[in-house]
Amino acid sequence: MRRRDFVRSAGSAALLGALPGCRSPAPAEAPFTLWTWVHGNRDRDTDAWREQFARLREAGFHAVLVGGGDIDLVSGAARAEGLEYHRWFWTMNRNGDAWVRENHPEWFTVSRNLESSLDHPPYVGYYKWVCPSRGPVREYLRGRIADLAAHPAVDGVHLDYVRHCDVILPRALWDTYDLVQDVEHPEFDFCYCDVCRVQFAALDGRDPLEIPDPPADEAWRRFRWDSVTGAVRELAEAAHEHGKPITAAVFPTPSIARTLVRQDWDRWPLDRFFPMLYQSFYLEDIPWIGDGVREGVAALAATDGDVRGGTATPLNAGLYLPALDPPALAEAVATAREAGASGVSTFEMDGLTDDHLAAIRDATV
Repeated sequence: MRRRDFVRSAGSAALLGALPGCRSPAPAEAPFTLWTWVHGNRDRDTDAWREQFARLREAGFHAVLVGGGDIDLVSGAARAEGLEYHRWFWTMNRNGDAWVRENHPEWFTVSRNLESSLDHPPYVGYYKWVCPSRGPVREYLRGRIADLAAHPAVDGVHLDYVRHCDVILPRALWDTYDLVQDVEHPEFDFCYCDVCRVQFAALDGRDPLEIPDPPADEAWRRFRWDSVTGAVRELAEAAHEHGKPITAAVFPTPSIARTLVRQDWDRWPLDRFFPMLYQSFYLEDIPWIGDGVREGVAALAATDGDVRGGTATPLNAGLYLPALDPPALAEAVATAREAGASGVSTFEMDGLTDDHLAAIRDATV
């Protein structure tokens, strides 16, 4: 439906504890960590990268999530300034992967209109997605993650676009694309490729294209969630086999993620989560960030024992700098911290002014 008249809606301490008259000290509070996404394909030499990373270190940053660029050069500069280097990896969105596009066009997702995202990318030209249900896709992505995790200059692997295409965009983007997405439109509803249809029919006995109302069908929704989760489990295994942590940028809360992008992220066996709590995308204010943190922390706590070994899994709130001037950024950091976040991550490094960095220092003292 095109936009017309639509109203905007909105454990040695245990030994001490065993001695009479002694109490175990309370466990040390986990540090509140600062991260940032970084577009690594910038024309900078080692000295220029070190200058940028020194600014982060002085503001108390812990790690960088770097996409693109020379791994050894950028990692060397980050480590020289005391920062961890995590490689930022586009997962299901393979627009930039010429080998896949040229050799495996059948890997790309298919809409309910039976159009491939390779030939008919939704919304924007780079929205070309591979299907997580396909074994060869998982094998290929697992190999890419294994290669990154095996690299001695990489401290961890960070997944992005680890989901299906947005069946519904965040509310603030509807005007941008001249859309009203109060229902799931078929051109944005993925994936209906032959592999997904056969796999679902084997589980459920139905062809999803023959379901009268596919968006309302709980089993079909669950199938898409599980297809992404199954792929993530394999990617996590690949990173962990090389002793490296694996993290992901995810949609703001588990409930929003399941609804908008078929992403059931609180069930994933990852080491840290970075929900993109970009309040402006949802026509919300900064307190919404705290609400999102609380929902995410509670969801992870409920599944930690079953999925991630029982320990509390860190959640760093993703913050969108273009919508946050320095005072608002300080408020957002404080809000996330008070709500139980283990830290924050900013999008992205080049938007961090000196005033932003001063605001972060003040908010994390």
